[in-house]
Amino acid sequence: MPIIEHQQFIKAPIEVCFDLARNVDIHTQTTSKTKEKVVGGVTEGLLEKGDTVTWEAVHFGIKQRLTARVTEMEKPDKFIDIMVKGAFHSFVHTHEFIEEADGTIMIDKLILEKYMRTFIVSRAKELKKIAENLDSLS
Repeated sequence: MPIIEHQQFIKAPIEVCFDLARNVDIHTQTTSKTKEKVVGGVTEGLLEKGDTVTWEAVHFGIKQRLTARVTEMEKPDKFIDIMVKGAFHSFVHTHEFIEEADGTIMIDKLILEKYMRTFIVSRAKELKKIAENLDSLS
């Protein structure tokens, strides 16, 4: 299977980006194009190591469920989730964060089928919008 990698620069602190990326509520907000919603496991707040979450979304025009477990957490630099149940043969998603002087580089690495690249890019851009506009919401 190919490795899909997307890097996104975000003008926000590394801790903000890290927490937004593992926030279940924000995840559903940034994946509205696939009608993604949480249907099991941790249903709100921040995911931690050992947590599982079940997502339901529409991919290929078909409603699918995927249960993932957070297997590694190195705050605020990296976390990894793997599929424990779902339609794919395997699914490993590494979320990495690199602190820069004026923001954060968020790197998503996904070992999965190629069609998911558009989904990953879209979600990263939505997370960027939220992170960079937090001050204007206050």
